[in-house]
Amino acid sequence: MVSYPDTFRLDEGKSLVESSGTSTIDTYQIVKIFTQKYLNHSEYGLGAGKADEIKEFVKGSKVEKIIVDEHLTSKQIHNLEKLTGVQVIDRERLILDIFYSRATTTEAKLQIQLAEIKYQMPRVRENAKLTSGSTERAGKGGMGEYSVDVKFRDLKRQMSFIKQKLQDAKRKRNLYHEQRLKTGMPVVSLLGYTSSGKTTLFNLLTREQKEISSSLFTTLSTTTRSLKINEGLVVLLTDTVGFISRLPTYMIDAFKSTLEESLVADLILLLIDCSERIQDIRIKYSSCWDILDELRVDKSKVFVILSKSDNNVQQKKIDEIAADLQILNPVVVSSKTGHRIDKLKTMIVSHIEKSTNQQINRRIAINSSRRTDT
Repeated sequence: MVSYPDTFRLDEGKSLVESSGTSTIDTYQIVKIFTQKYLNHSEYGLGAGKADEIKEFVKGSKVEKIIVDEHLTSKQIHNLEKLTGVQVIDRERLILDIFYSRATTTEAKLQIQLAEIKYQMPRVRENAKLTSGSTERAGKGGMGEYSVDVKFRDLKRQMSFIKQKLQDAKRKRNLYHEQRLKTGMPVVSLLGYTSSGKTTLFNLLTREQKEISSSLFTTLSTTTRSLKINEGLVVLLTDTVGFISRLPTYMIDAFKSTLEESLVADLILLLIDCSERIQDIRIKYSSCWDILDELRVDKSKVFVILSKSDNNVQQKKIDEIAADLQILNPVVVSSKTGHRIDKLKTMIVSHIEKSTNQQINRRIAINSSRRTDT
């Protein structure tokens, strides 16, 4: 594996490789880690000297694949494969493979197929230049038409078909959302970095048995269940796909339809694993907000929850995290022990009541304005 020398990126790269170990795709075992400060060199992504070092290592080992924890162009992958004689997999290809292995619902599978096409399209023409197979298409109607053009059109047709299917799924979801609005049940969403403890908290609150794992992207589709907060309040709680740093825009776009259900919530709980190093927390928190900003989420609905406090997290560290992230009075919970879950429920009640009162006041103001106009 090739990654950056800083601890966060190196650990996350290793976690991605380890998370790929499922029955549906290849199981990877890391035998050697190479690090380099910059992975944006033109020929191989990594520097020529590092590429030669990897080449020599591959010669004397049984290595079958090289995984590079960064986006590589088709040309860079081709050059590195030609140099080393083994298959090269970049970060985006690895994430897509993990998505494939985790997808269980029809919509999740469609979203991944859409992401796959968007990954392939810019590479189609570049791959054609790197191989000798880009010949003119034979047969009637094939004069002057190259196989690359045929494949490109096929990908565009597939993309249109998948987008239509996703639009159909979105219409159904909008109908469900409208029905929920009629019931007046508020929606609370759990968002956060992958492996931040969203599903564990979801299971605790709803008494569900959704799969939980230390592997990345265990949850890809959205699950919604009713949750009785107290005698007077029942909410709909949603759990969905986790975020990750350096996720390309086309992957975020592919999952927008899944995330939309969570983003229209009355309250968004952004989970942060407070048992991690503060430097890592800072990067993950920033990555989450980058994605939320890209999705144009109303920040006033977002409340930060510090999770996994059962992992020997002292109050001093909680204070340091709050100061570093500039969070006032963070809610700290443990889904394993149930620590401060009551405080979390109290916060949910308080926000929902405040939001409900604001909506009532807005309606009163609108009605008053209409009477004045008449």
